Amino acid sequence: MYKICMVGTGYVGLVTGACLADFGNDVTCVDVDAERIETLTRGEVPFFEPLLDDLVKRNHQAERLRFTTELVATVKESDVIFIAVGTPDRGDGHADLSALFNVVSEIAPHVDGYKVIVTKSTVPVGTGRKVLEKVREIIQNGATVDVASNPEFLREGSAIEDFMRPNRVVIGAETERARDVMREIYQPLYLIETPIVVTNLETAELIKYASNAFLATKISYVNEMANLCERCGADVKVLAKAMGLDQRIGGKFLHPGVGYGGSCFPKDTEALVKIGEQVGYDLRIVRAAITVNAERPTLAVAKLEKLLGSLDGRTVCLLGLAFKPNTDDVREAPAVKIARELREKGATIRGFDPVAMGRIREMEPEIHLADDAYAAIKGCDAMVLCTEWNEFRTLNLERIRELLREPIVVDCRNIYDREKMESLGFRYQCFGR
Repeated sequence: MYKICMVGTGYVGLVTGACLADFGNDVTCVDVDAERIETLTRGEVPFFEPLLDDLVKRNHQAERLRFTTELVATVKESDVIFIAVGTPDRGDGHADLSALFNVVSEIAPHVDGYKVIVTKSTVPVGTGRKVLEKVREIIQNGATVDVASNPEFLREGSAIEDFMRPNRVVIGAETERARDVMREIYQPLYLIETPIVVTNLETAELIKYASNAFLATKISYVNEMANLCERCGADVKVLAKAMGLDQRIGGKFLHPGVGYGGSCFPKDTEALVKIGEQVGYDLRIVRAAITVNAERPTLAVAKLEKLLGSLDGRTVCLLGLAFKPNTDDVREAPAVKIARELREKGATIRGFDPVAMGRIREMEPEIHLADDAYAAIKGCDAMVLCTEWNEFRTLNLERIRELLREPIVVDCRNIYDREKMESLGFRYQCFGR
């Protein structure tokens, strides 16, 4: 097994580092955030991800997983260096690669012998080759370096399962030596017959963007169908189920609502459009998916406004603040966008989420947070269901009706039955039904 340096202890870096340690590798995770490193050394995970706490604790106790701020020393001791730093949208649709290249500049002078540098971060096409050129300009003392691209396909809320039993592993590398190193690192997945796709750097980099953009397009497509169903008197729930039964289509990601959010789909679709622009090609379908998704929170607010009339002076409860269930990630969350639009129209916002309360408090301090769903609902003029946490599916609807000033519910995830809601006296709106 290998000595691995994992640069970055964010979502991707920590999950990947813990899982590679569980494979038997000696992994040291490095971060410039000393407070985060201290937290991890105590066995505490700084964000919510099911099963990750136990995985980190177990491998840390077994001394296969370590945490430090000492990048140079860790690089010198490692065989393989994974870079898993953030590549956020820099504001114009392009990925901000400054953190990645800062790491490259810092580690390159200290590389000796033979090492493989792996880009785990999501990066535009051509980044791996630029990393390779930069490193080879800096390295000294006869050192030899290969660069590999190993994009991640982790879903927040099920990342451990996704890593341990993935649909595929993608390895982009230019030499057989680097390919062999990467194959050996993922040997436990070979043993369970996981498909391993080995290709060049550019193809590996593009696979991640193409995959995320396709899934985002499925979401926007079914949301377009939901709009059409509302105008035709059709039921998008039945429509999506029938579509999904076609094995060429599949049922996943055909769930209408307020659209996608999180740290991946929004920035990756925008970045893919920019990649197309750089080579002179207009990715019209991806652009349309982005446009449709951007409209969804506004449509939810419009549905609420239709039921309430003026939103000025109203108090609205938002249930579910994370962008999806089983995570505390509120980046690009539809609930946040809805809250901002409601505030612009003069509404007061109350909210509750099972795990994202700390994150939302930092991002949106103007949302008045409650200790549970019922406390958040009490005395509000309407309830908007934004995130389909399982516990929201089984709420006492009669109690909700009594707690609301007006029995108004906008169900942005279609988790409740329209006929039942209306029979209970709710004025109810959902999507595509």
